[in-house]
Amino acid sequence: MEKQSDTKAIKRVATNDQDDDGTKSCNTVPPDISHRHHIFDIDFHPTKQLIATGHINGRVRIYSYSVNGNQLLHRFNHHKRSCRAVSFSIDGKCLHTASKDKSIHMIDVETGNIQLSFLKAHASPIYSMKTVGENLITTGDDDGTVKVWDTRHKGKCIMDIKENNDFISDFDFTDKTLLAASGDGVLTAFHLGQRKLIEKSDNQESELLCVSIIKGGRKVVCGTGDGIINIYSWDQWGDMSDRFPGHPTSIDTCVKISENIICTGSMDGMIRAVNIQPNRLIGIIGDHGDFPIEKLRVTNFNLLASCAHDAKVKFYDTDSITKCMSNKSKNSEYTKNRNKKAKAPESNNDFFADL
Repeated sequence: MEKQSDTKAIKRVATNDQDDDGTKSCNTVPPDISHRHHIFDIDFHPTKQLIATGHINGRVRIYSYSVNGNQLLHRFNHHKRSCRAVSFSIDGKCLHTASKDKSIHMIDVETGNIQLSFLKAHASPIYSMKTVGENLITTGDDDGTVKVWDTRHKGKCIMDIKENNDFISDFDFTDKTLLAASGDGVLTAFHLGQRKLIEKSDNQESELLCVSIIKGGRKVVCGTGDGIINIYSWDQWGDMSDRFPGHPTSIDTCVKISENIICTGSMDGMIRAVNIQPNRLIGIIGDHGDFPIEKLRVTNFNLLASCAHDAKVKFYDTDSITKCMSNKSKNSEYTKNRNKKAKAPESNNDFFADL
């Protein structure tokens, strides 16, 4: 369990700054965004202070956000069923949306016009999506099929592989390697350039619900349905190298804060900061009450956003997490040095020192 003192410290810094005289200054994070309908996915714009939301009723929204308030810029109703995934392009000019109605749409962020549509992109409802290149997006469906799409010109599917037997829950990528986590408990690695399977992990007997690459690309973490973080070494996909239990419920989403720290969102509504190798729960940085966390995203503006079944988007300051971890490391080092001094003999000339 997390220490209560750590939890309070992270929450306080994430909400407000304090001046030297102890008085509160203005909020350092934007206010919550509230909706009437359940939010499935969120995504930050890569360069502007914009965030997109995808909803259970098929609606898509784009907001501008700031500490002074949020503003609705665009609303879209092009999906017939729930919008399960939203993802901005690398340059931020387009927003890709994917739906349970099996369609993918590409929207111009400035004009709000739909530039490209794949109405029957998958044979099964689309579950997840991620932008993996300047003109590339990848999608996974309920039956385990992974596709990669080239969005240039009229667009086309350039990779279509089914290696899993259950839904594709999440993606991450680096260089030419695409990683897909699946509900069948298997982590699958694909080569994007050669458009083929690299290797599959052993079945872990628990759903893999999220995936994130950390440690400079040397390690991969996956959140599972039984609350355990599976840790894999790069290019050794057959079996995990480590595992970290500690979450009381399923880890439904995770995101990298630094090369050593991730944030996790769970079924119990809690958002936790976790240090990986050494494995340690840092503390709880926020929550949505008893509502399960659906997605976590980070932005270049030092913000973490979460959405949950309470139909809200909440923001947190990521600097507070790294600063808290840094302070705890310094305190730990100070304690170790102090203990060493306490154990050392007072004088090397002491007759009993050698004894």
